[in-house]
Parts: sequence; structure tokens; C-alpha cells
Amino acid sequence: MSNKNEVRNLDNMPKLGRWGAAGHQRFKPTAKPKDTKGTLVRLIRMFGRWRKSILIAASLTVLSAAAGLLTPYLLGQAINTFNIDTNTVDNNLLVTILTALVFCYLTSWILDTFNGVLMARVTQSLVKHIRTEFFSKLQRIPLNFYDTRSHGDTMSRITNDVDNISSTVGQTTTQLISSVFSITGALVMMLVLSPGLTLVALVTIPLIFVLTKTIAKRSRKYFTSQQQTLGNLNGVIEENIQGLKMVKAFNRQQKVLGDFKEVNRTLCDYSTKAQIWAGFLMPFMNVINNLSYTLIACAGGLMAVRDYITVGVVVSFLTYSRQFGMPLNQIAGMFNTIQSALAGAERVFEILDEKEEIPDKPKLKEFGPALGKVEFKEITFSYTRGKPVLNNVSFQVQPGEVVALVGETGAGKTTIVNLLTRFYEPEKGGILIDDVSITDITRRDLRNCFSVVLQDTCLFTGSIADNIRYSRPDATDAEVRDAAVMAHADGFISRLPKGYNTQVSGSSDNLSQGQRQLIAIARAVLCQAPVLILDEATSSVDTKTEKEIQQALLKLMKNHTSFLIAHRLSTIRDADKILVIGDGGILETGTHLQLMEKKGVYYRMVISQLGLDEEAG
Repeated sequence: MSNKNEVRNLDNMPKLGRWGAAGHQRFKPTAKPKDTKGTLVRLIRMFGRWRKSILIAASLTVLSAAAGLLTPYLLGQAINTFNIDTNTVDNNLLVTILTALVFCYLTSWILDTFNGVLMARVTQSLVKHIRTEFFSKLQRIPLNFYDTRSHGDTMSRITNDVDNISSTVGQTTTQLISSVFSITGALVMMLVLSPGLTLVALVTIPLIFVLTKTIAKRSRKYFTSQQQTLGNLNGVIEENIQGLKMVKAFNRQQKVLGDFKEVNRTLCDYSTKAQIWAGFLMPFMNVINNLSYTLIACAGGLMAVRDYITVGVVVSFLTYSRQFGMPLNQIAGMFNTIQSALAGAERVFEILDEKEEIPDKPKLKEFGPALGKVEFKEITFSYTRGKPVLNNVSFQVQPGEVVALVGETGAGKTTIVNLLTRFYEPEKGGILIDDVSITDITRRDLRNCFSVVLQDTCLFTGSIADNIRYSRPDATDAEVRDAAVMAHADGFISRLPKGYNTQVSGSSDNLSQGQRQLIAIARAVLCQAPVLILDEATSSVDTKTEKEIQQALLKLMKNHTSFLIAHRLSTIRDADKILVIGDGGILETGTHLQLMEKKGVYYRMVISQLGLDEEAG
């Protein structure tokens, strides 16, 4: 609700054109040291919810890998059935070995297929869980989070970053298990076949370790920056699609395109560097594996010529050496995906670790129905530490009173409403409803006390009837229509082709701003909460409609405590009490006539609005 945006001092991204303070930090995400190991451990723990399925998948993977490990040995034995000296073949043994080979390949295929289906289910369950947790967390985070974050970046985290996690988990989980087992099994079989050749094969392992560590260190930071910049790009796109009319109205297309190109170029640079560094790994791994293969072939050939080992053993060993190196190549092939997913997971966990709203006190009694008495006691509040918007503000509102909050833009009018509805917590002081502190009321019961109409109207995807019914889901069609009639919205709704069943959404322009505001007023009328909050509720309607709505609001406010935030004199002059907000406090209090007689701040505001000379006024 607030337009107070905290601008953070970040220096890691290029400075671009902005759409006001809210967009300032969108292009410069906070640079924090990344805990790759901690992120990986946390993902594994989250994955543990499906430990039974994973255990089955791991078992199937081990069985499939075991079948794969048998094939090189059987292949070597098949070659040994050929006797070069006598030019004979043991046909019975050869057929038996070939049958066993076919059985191993078929078993491995069946196990891998079933394993793939099982892991697809587990992976999608994990993604569903992460997205649900993420979206649930968004409902519990204080509003100041949204005031200082790009909506596009937040959306990117729940879509792009979670998709990265999904693809990585799906591709790598069983593959990593299989790789570890294959490497271990191949090493054991190599040792059984020939300890000497095994030492030759292990010569290249230190090279692989150094190579992997060096490339991982260089590429990780680029993958993290890539994910951050992708979120920034989504923020730019979302912002400019929503503000496209304004972009065109002020001929800012070229400036917007320039800003987009700069963020897009930065994303391209980071992505290119990330892919280049990750791409180095696979070719180098192939070179090292080919070097190892060559050394083994040469050493094995010499040993076979000198009758230390048979040709079949050399063939089996060469195949096992491939099975020993192939998993390392597979991991190298997955390297960029793993790095990107870990960067995305860190961004997801960053949101999941955000500080939540202060929880309700335990065992609070049910509150209500409220009478509507409101009291502020020495309230101090600031959006930015050390710069209070409200300082020791105190006032009382009796049940049924209509209170108008007036003052310059940014004086703190909307802040008072935000504190009253407990969207923000005061730094000092207390707020009471019916002499009960709002901290002693559950948020659910507290917000049932309010019916709110904001200047920035929010509609949700659905029918017009659904949007009016949003404040009271159990309302009947007749009650929805009565509320629309009272808000003077029934006229234009009835003229629509589908009437109350007309589909609308928050982003579409099939309704004018004034019509959207009338629907919001109808929603508030239907709610019938004891405290009514109108934040510039008639700012987007014409003068004739405004007068009609004011008549409706007068009826609505008769039995409700009402807070009016408005600049138009016609909206506030009939209020029971007017609070003039400014300089962090309440400058003046009284009725319209009382404040006009004082000839103070309010008086000067009125004559300025009416366009009168002060002396003439």
C-alpha cells in the first residue's frame, strides 16, 4: 500500500534508467557471499521428504549399474573363447556368454526406464513443494519487502529458478548415484583384473581434480550473476508492459529500449562467460580420458605380448577404463546445469529465509464484532531508520465518526492506515481498537474489522461478480447486485455484453480506471466491516459520478467508523473530524468550519485548492 521505497546502495550492476525509486534496486541485486555447500545440503534435506522413492530409485540405479559393470567382463570372456593357436571357438560357452550379455543389456534398459518414470514423479513433487512453500512465504512476508523488490525478479525466482532446480534434479540425481557406483565398481573390477594397469589408469585422476576445481571456482560466480540478471530483465519487462501507455505518451520508447538492451547485454555477457567456462570442462576431460586410454592400451599391449595377461583381459580393462572415465564426463556435461541450479536455489532460499511478519500471540481470544473505536497512542514509525514519518502521533476516533486525513503527499496519511491495518509495525507506541491493542487481536480478526478502497484499484482474474464478492465470498448474487447499485456500478455493468459475468483481470484494460474504482467501492459496500477506509476512493471518477458515490458513501458511513484520505474539498468538508498531517505529526484537528476559522495550515490548503487569494478568502 505504501509508496515509500527503500533504495539500497548496491554497486554490482550497471546503472540504468529507472521508473522512480521503486525500480532503483532492480538493476543492482545485493551481492552476498554464496554458500554452495550449504545450498546443496539444504536441497538434499528437502529432497529427503521422498526418501522411500529415492531409496527405490537408488536401488534400481545400482542394479542397472551392476548389470552394466558385468558387460565388460563378459565381453572379455567372449573374446577368450577364441583360441588363436588352434583356430577354434568354444561355441557353447560363447552362446552362453552372449545370452548373458543380452540379458544384462535388457535388464539395464528396463530398470532405467522404470527409474526414469519414478524420478520424474519425485522431481515434479519436489518442484510443487518448493513453489507451494515459496508462494506461501510470499503471503507471510511484510509489505516492505514488496516495496523494495522488483516484482519481476520475485516472479523469476518462482518460475525460472525453480525450473532450473527441477531440470537439474531430474537429470542428475540418478545419474550421480549411477556415476558413483560405476566409478567404484569399475575401479574394483580393474584392480581384480590387473593392479598394474589400474595404477596407469589412476595417473590422470589428479589432473581431473585440479581441472574441475579450477573451472568450478571461475564459473560459479558467472552462473549466480546470470540468474540475478535474468530476474532483473524480467523486472524491466514486467514494468514496461504495465507502463506501456505512459512510455508511449512521453515518447520514451528509445530510452526504454536502451535500458532493456543494457540489462540484456549484461545478461548475455554473464551467460556467455558462464557457458564458456563450463564448456571448457568437457573438452579437457575428453583429452585427459583419451590420454588415459592411450596409456592403458600401450601398457596393456606390452603386458599381453609378454604373456602377463590375456588379450581378453586387456579388452575388458579398456572397457572398464571407459566406464571409469565416462561418469566423470557425464558429470562434466551436467556441470553448467548444476551450477545454474545451485545459483537458482540460493535465490529461492533467499526468499524462503526472509523475515516474516511478527506472528500473532499464542492463544488469543476471538475478537469481534467491533464497535469501531480507534486510538493511536504516541505512535512513531519510519520507513528508513532515522527518518521518522510519524513521531509520537496520538488521536482518538469514536465509533461511527467520519475522520478525514489531509496533508501533503508523503506526509503520512496512508502510513496511518497501514499501521491501523497492521501491514506495518510501529517502532514505538500502541494502536487500540475498542480499547484492545491490535497486537492482542489475531490478524484475521483484525482485518475483518476493515473494509478498504484504495486509490490503486486491484482486480483479480475472474468475473465482475467474483471481484465484488472478493470481500465476502458467501454473498448471494442479489447482495452483489445491491452493493453494485449502492456504489453506482450497476449501470455500466448491466450494459456490458455479459453483465456481471464479464471477465476482467488485474492487467487488462477492458474497463476504465473509474469503472474499476466503482467495482472496488461495491466490494467495500458488500463487506460491511465496522471500519471503512477510503484512500482517494473517488479520484478516478467524473464529478457527476463522484457526487452520486458520495451520496452512497454517506449512507454507508452512517453506521461505520470511517477514515477518508482525500485531497478534494468536497470529499472531506462534511467529516466529523479532520486531521491535518505534516512534519511527522498532527498539525491541526477539528471540523471544516473550525479549521477554516483558525486560518492555519488547513485554511491555506483550502484556499489554494479553490484558487482564491488568501486575503480575499
